[in-house]
Amino acid sequence: MGDSDARIWEEEDLLFLILGRLPAVSFASAACVSKTWHRVCSRILSRPKLASALSLNSSPLLALQEVLDKVLSQPIFPHFAIAHVLGDFCLAFTLQYIVGKLGSNVSVVVSRDSGIIGRDVATGEVREAKLNAEIGAYDGVNALTCNQGIVLTVGFMPGLKVDAIPLLRMPEEPAMVDKFIEDIRGCSICFSGQPSPIALVIFGDSRSDVKYVIDKLDYAMPAETVIVGDEKGRFLYQSAGHRGKSGERREYFVDAIALVFARDKDKTSGAGEIKFHMALSDSMLVLNAKYKTSSVRATDCDTWLTAKQEGQREILDGQRMLDGVNAELVDRVEYPDLYIGVTKRRRYCIRAEKPKLVTSLAFHGVLGGDEEYLYVDGVGIKTGDCFQFFYSDPVAAVRALDGISVSLRSLDDELGSAGFPLHTRGVGAKAQKRLVFGGLIFACCGRGEPYFRQPNVDTAPFVNNFPEVPVAGVFCGGEIGRSSSCRDGLVTRSCCHVYSSVYLVMTYDIPSYIDG
Repeated sequence: MGDSDARIWEEEDLLFLILGRLPAVSFASAACVSKTWHRVCSRILSRPKLASALSLNSSPLLALQEVLDKVLSQPIFPHFAIAHVLGDFCLAFTLQYIVGKLGSNVSVVVSRDSGIIGRDVATGEVREAKLNAEIGAYDGVNALTCNQGIVLTVGFMPGLKVDAIPLLRMPEEPAMVDKFIEDIRGCSICFSGQPSPIALVIFGDSRSDVKYVIDKLDYAMPAETVIVGDEKGRFLYQSAGHRGKSGERREYFVDAIALVFARDKDKTSGAGEIKFHMALSDSMLVLNAKYKTSSVRATDCDTWLTAKQEGQREILDGQRMLDGVNAELVDRVEYPDLYIGVTKRRRYCIRAEKPKLVTSLAFHGVLGGDEEYLYVDGVGIKTGDCFQFFYSDPVAAVRALDGISVSLRSLDDELGSAGFPLHTRGVGAKAQKRLVFGGLIFACCGRGEPYFRQPNVDTAPFVNNFPEVPVAGVFCGGEIGRSSSCRDGLVTRSCCHVYSSVYLVMTYDIPSYIDG
């Protein structure tokens, strides 16, 4: 290397140190100054990055400004953004404000939920906060409650492309599920040349029942595609593909939105690889008695049913089934939230594809029962479906979280603590270094501090294993996490859960060459 080359490297190293301290907006401007500055900026942002911040400022506008200032305080080129808000935030204004700061080519989803999870914008400490109206105080513990708040997450994903795809519905018509899936496949083909994205983050509207949609997505996507999300919220979105935002086309309703993460077919040769890992922490316990529905009546939003207990001929009404549940629950748990887990065997197909039989488990909250029917929320139950009663249990939830922590710890041992690339595979040849760079949590709105009687329980598995890694999340009305289990000798799919927490961990494989 000549003196001139050495001088160029020294100048670029100095630029690297200076430009790396710039906030995101100034950094983006610096990248346009010259080819040299652009090359240095590309070195600074050569790896994926997740930036996130939470604010409980009593002023929604100030809270929004605080989280934006925080996530844009360091270099980042945003590819997507997710904002969860509580209380008095105007969704339309929040979306418009974020898009104005990040640009119209960034996919943005803004949703309203019952609780938020993230690192405080001032202290950096992880906080789990829920609306006052939702929880309040209870004996022995003062829950962290608030009137409003926001958690904002911005992601930079080199080697991937991200877009927001809506699930559309015409008034008085069913949702266009097949078109939704075809649009997701088409988006992935456009980005990667393959019909299957590596991950989908789904946001459903609380006014619609999207369980069938999620089950059909599970059928349509290969096992390698990670699917997580929030089943029941209220949202607006901005698509990077300029398909507009919900509400722009008044003839359509938008029942769900999917953030599609797909490989970039034009990514630089030799670039690293982003991977998504999902873990599910459940708290549901099942009662022994098994039932088969005898009659089913469905309304717009709930179902009335009778059933026979396994091995019995007598048809049971709702009151008699609940009497049996109470007999089983004696001395086990007081006033549990009760559900039926229905095993559904359904045939799915997209357009003219050959139908395939899929077995899935769907949870329906028990609304009550009388001398005629058992009343449960949701629809989609058929005569002949089998079910059992389930209930949530905090002790079981803690045990499950311990298991998740162990699983993440093994991932941490492989990847290197605190997300730093400490572990290397291969000597004298192409090797892999890997880092954890971010995480998302989708937790049931029934969990949190009041449920566990102590704070920050749902975030503990992630934070304890990756204490320096950005993490954000939400307490939602239905957590989505693609999973399967073996029930009665059948592989049973399950995507929409209750009283659980779903963890999405993002990792990055860094290719390198190591001399022997």
